[in-house]
Amino acid sequence: MSTKKDMIERQLKKRGIEDKAVLKAMQDVDRRLFVPEDMKDKAYEDSPLPIGKSQTISQPYIVAYMAQALGLKDSDRVLEVGTGCGYNAAVLSRLAKQIYSVEIIEWLAKQAKENLKKTDYDTIEVRHADGYEGWPEEAPFDAIQLTAAPPKIPETLKKQLKIGGKLLAPVGTSSQKLVLIERLEEDKFKKETLLTVRFVPMTGEAQKD
Repeated sequence: MSTKKDMIERQLKKRGIEDKAVLKAMQDVDRRLFVPEDMKDKAYEDSPLPIGKSQTISQPYIVAYMAQALGLKDSDRVLEVGTGCGYNAAVLSRLAKQIYSVEIIEWLAKQAKENLKKTDYDTIEVRHADGYEGWPEEAPFDAIQLTAAPPKIPETLKKQLKIGGKLLAPVGTSSQKLVLIERLEEDKFKKETLLTVRFVPMTGEAQKD
């Protein structure tokens, strides 16, 4: 059985996670609080875990890798699309000022809120809605992170990004790539492909793209 120390030392540090703030966030946020009761002994394992109805909690390495790639500042306001069980939002909340998280599945949004109530993460707002539309009344955001894969990045989300802001998303259907986009000007974006990943598909309006 993996321990939290194993997770930090072997799964993260040895694989290139070196941002001290990210490592501290991964240390501070207890993954055990976000997994089902029958999975708590596997909470620190180097893999995604089922949380019910074909949904999963992401692998710790991927959570840390994505947080490091965004390079968040403690003054940043972040939009997360795909709250899941709330774990990723909790990690992001240790790195940024405010997290706005949207979950399309109602029971998951409810579960995330319940999970987050067990903690002291009071800078996270969770909304049950289609993340394709983002959170327009709170835009623009310093960073946007998707934890479900659309066939292509929704224009609605790109428009909610600040100039100089970054959007990170798994993109694709059968084969997915983690893509980092930076908004340089109103209609100018820089795109970088980081690595091959595997996420649940983004549902709702995104499936029409």
